[in-house]
Parts: sequence; structure tokens; C-alpha cells
Amino acid sequence: MGRDYTLYAIFKGLVIYLLPFAVLGWLLNIFWPALAIALALKLAWHYYFQFRLSRWLWDSRTMLPPKALGLWTDIYDGIYRTLRRNQFRRRALTTLLKRFRQASEALPDAAIVMQEDGTLIWSNKLAQIYFGLQWPSDSGIRITNLIRQPRFVDYFNAADFSESIILGSPAHSSMELDIRIMPYADNQYLLVAQDVTQLRKLERMRKDFVANVSHELKTPLTVMQGYLEMLEDPERMPVKQLHKAIGDMQSQTERMQNMVSQLLELSRIESSSPDSFSHEVNVSQLIATVLREVELLNAEKQHHIDLDLDADLSVYGSEEKLRTVIMNLVNNAIKYTPSGGELRISWKRKRLGAEFAIKDNGPGIAAKHQQRLTERFYRVDKDRNSATGGTGLGLSIVKHALDYHRSHLQLYSIEGQGSRFSFLLPSELVVSAKPDSE
Repeated sequence: MGRDYTLYAIFKGLVIYLLPFAVLGWLLNIFWPALAIALALKLAWHYYFQFRLSRWLWDSRTMLPPKALGLWTDIYDGIYRTLRRNQFRRRALTTLLKRFRQASEALPDAAIVMQEDGTLIWSNKLAQIYFGLQWPSDSGIRITNLIRQPRFVDYFNAADFSESIILGSPAHSSMELDIRIMPYADNQYLLVAQDVTQLRKLERMRKDFVANVSHELKTPLTVMQGYLEMLEDPERMPVKQLHKAIGDMQSQTERMQNMVSQLLELSRIESSSPDSFSHEVNVSQLIATVLREVELLNAEKQHHIDLDLDADLSVYGSEEKLRTVIMNLVNNAIKYTPSGGELRISWKRKRLGAEFAIKDNGPGIAAKHQQRLTERFYRVDKDRNSATGGTGLGLSIVKHALDYHRSHLQLYSIEGQGSRFSFLLPSELVVSAKPDSE
């Protein structure tokens, strides 16, 4: 009710209360006993409402105050209003804290709040995943006891957080994290960690790509430069050597043109938009077309090619990309198999889709090379001037073209016993799939 109580008001109320008892005691000649009784009753009255106040504050489950009289009505109401204000504040604080946690969980980065000495206060879900934290059991533990990598411990102890630091994730060996620590509140720090695995991978790929292209171009350009210097004085150059120089320069020019064409092809496949897979491709006819195109190459090698093709088996996809895949695989088999070899090409329906396979009886591929064959510019034969030395881009193109068709290249090879390259197009891309009889 908001009364203002003063000493004057309290004294006045006490006098008004005692006045009837004083008059009655004076008339009955028991003045002091009457005042003592009045004060005792007043004290008992106050102790009664004080007892009810204690029961309400400590034992009652309701916020509504008990009924009271006089001064105690104002006391009960004042306490009730204070409790209500505190309740509203707690609710507002709880809502604010909940929204903060929701916002922090929605962040794409890991976040950890800690004391100045590194004691963990709070972490979001991503931080628990990235660093392998157990929440809330890790609360109160120093961050350097949870992230024990020496570089991080030195970084934290140095207390120079002007630059971020890149570390491997303690919980995931293949993940790289960009970690930054910044002041957050009084005597607190906020650690933010971002997953930069893909960015670092792309950066390494870019550097490797530039280095590989530079290395690939260096050899043919060096050859051509040497011959051009010799051609500055063609009269002193023997005719036989002149013909060899022209032939080598043409060969190196074709090599560079082939590499540029394959790089453009690879870039085009990587940047192509997803296909609706509405175009039907007759792979058997596609294989026949590829074999006609490689007849000249096979005429030099004199390989025997055995075909096992399902002429009625068609798939949905990109005819151009599938042709690129088959052409690269057939070309490699013819090129790397010694003359007079045997190649077996099959295109058949399988339980999980349609499989293309090409098997040769060539030299095979060592196990140490098999996992890296689809990397750009990777070659088993490191001699860039050998008769079989390619650009190292063919199988990389195959990989991306198969990714486009939701498939991947499979290799089974034993050194000295030949190789088998295959890929399986999923059943949803097979036209009018029939039940498998196998």
C-alpha cells in the first residue's frame, strides 16, 4: 500500500493504542499493570504475524501473502511486490540466457567461455564436437588440461591473442581449426574456433595445381627453347637433326595442347550444374563408337578385345561425360598394356545397377599408387617424355564425371597380373530396370 512510516507516526499509533488501557487502569487504580497487559498483547500480536510471515516465506508454496491487519498488511504486501518483481526479473534473465544459448548454438563456429586463468565456464555444442569436451562434467577444468597440444598451451600461456592459431582438432584427426581468443567480460575470455579444413584443403590444392602445371609445362617449353636456339643457325644443323627437332617440337606442342584441353574439360565437368537425368544413353552403342575411334591406336598394339555387352541396357545421364569416362579407361588400357595383350570390356546389369568394366593383362599397378590415381597430374610413370607418359589428368576427369553420375571408379589390380577398372551406375539411373537373375 506504500505507506511512509516515521518515528512520529509509530509513536502516535502506540499512544492511541495505549490510551484506553491507561484510562481504564487509572480508573481501576491499576495503571501500570494495565499498561503492561496492553504492551504484552501488542507484543503477542506482533509475534503472531511475524510467525505467519516466517511460515509464508519458508514453508508456503504460494506467493500470495496471508491475511493480516494494520502494519503487517503493508509489510506482507511490500514483500509480495518484491517477490513478484524478482520473479519477473528471473524470468526475463532466464529468457535472455536461453536466447543467448540458442544464438550461440546457431553459430557456425565453436565457442568457449572461460576465466582469465583458463577455467572452463561454458561451451556450445560445436565446441564439444570439435574439442571432444564433455559438458557439464568439464566445467571448472582448465582449458590447457582439455586441449593438451603443445602449440595451444604455449599460445595460451603467452597471452598474446592478437593473431589466431591453426591446430588440428583433438577429437578429429582430419579436421583443422582456426582458433582465436579474445576478451569477453571482466576477467573472462571467449575462445572461437572455426573449421577451416576445406579452406586449407582448397589452398593446398591450389598451390599443388600451380606447381604441377608449372612443372608440366617446364619440360616441353625447355625442349622447344633448346631446339629454337639451335634453329637460329639452320644452315649448320644437319637435315636429320632438323627433322628430329621439328618432330619433337610438334610432339611437345601436341602434349601441351592435350593438357590444356583436359584441364578445360576437367574445369567444365566440375562447374557443370546438376542433371535432371532425363536423357537416355545407350552405353553399348557408346562403347562401339569409342572402339572405332581408338582403332588406329589399337592397330599399333594389336590387342585382342573381347566384348560382353548388354545391348538393351541403357541409363539416364550425360552421354558426353560417359563417353569421356569410357574413352579414358579404354585409352589407358590400350596404351599401358604391352603389345598383343588381351582386353575384356563388359557392360552388364547388376543387382544394384549397371556396371561397366574393362580388364587387361598388363603390368598391373602397385598398391602404393592405387589410392592416388585419380589425383590431378599423378602418374605411375614419372617419365614425361616416355612413349606412354600422359598428363595425369585422365583419371581425375573420370572421377569427376562419375561423381556427376553418383558413382565412383573402382580398381582391382595386382602388380604383374593386370588391372580391372569398373564403375557401377546406381539402379535409379537404369532405364526400365529388370529383376536381376543373378
